[in-house]
Amino acid sequence: MSGPINIGSTGEWHSLLGSTNVVIVDFYADWCGPCKMIGPHFDRLAKEHSRPKKMAFAKVNVDHQATIAKTYGVSAMPTFKIFHGTECVETLKGADPSSLSSAISKAVKLSDTTPAGKPTEAFSKPGRTLGGAGGGKRAAAGSGFGLPRNFSVFGALNMVVLFIGLYFVTLFSFDALAAAENSWFNKHRKAQDIRANLGSSSTKLGANGKPAAPKPSFRTLADLDGEQ
Repeated sequence: MSGPINIGSTGEWHSLLGSTNVVIVDFYADWCGPCKMIGPHFDRLAKEHSRPKKMAFAKVNVDHQATIAKTYGVSAMPTFKIFHGTECVETLKGADPSSLSSAISKAVKLSDTTPAGKPTEAFSKPGRTLGGAGGGKRAAAGSGFGLPRNFSVFGALNMVVLFIGLYFVTLFSFDALAAAENSWFNKHRKAQDIRANLGSSSTKLGANGKPAAPKPSFRTLADLDGEQ
């Protein structure tokens, strides 16, 4: 168990409040007689109840740390304040050892509870970051400097070739629209040719709804008689 902490700066004070559940602070002055009288009693309580990150005792010299004393409205010495997190839950004025001991006994019960607004252990652990373990692939895929997943170099080159081909075909033609439609660089023409071929090679149905029998490639005697 350690004794009280002598606060040397505003930063040290805020750091202590932020890292400890309960802080009991003694606002005193070197010239204050009652402060010197109750000082040893406060030191004994500090050694008895201090626990790292749970409960801490601090001393603030109002002449050296006037900003801290003014922030909490300290106007008489000694003044004892009990903080649960950053919230002052009790204030004692005067050198009364019995009242101070009673107030500290109550504060001990608060030391195991996390103050409101202070992150608990479950939330104090670092979360996942972009590019970290488990999220690297997703982060890279969503990067503004990466290529889309469906990007194709072949497709891009094909588009460039088609554009240049159509440009030169229409450039040296009187009817640019017709030239573009009939050009081998017109990708829509290929689809039209395929549909035309499919239409011409489709099976014709006979009168009975069944596929008509193909005509023979040679002529028979019946064919010759029919021509006469």
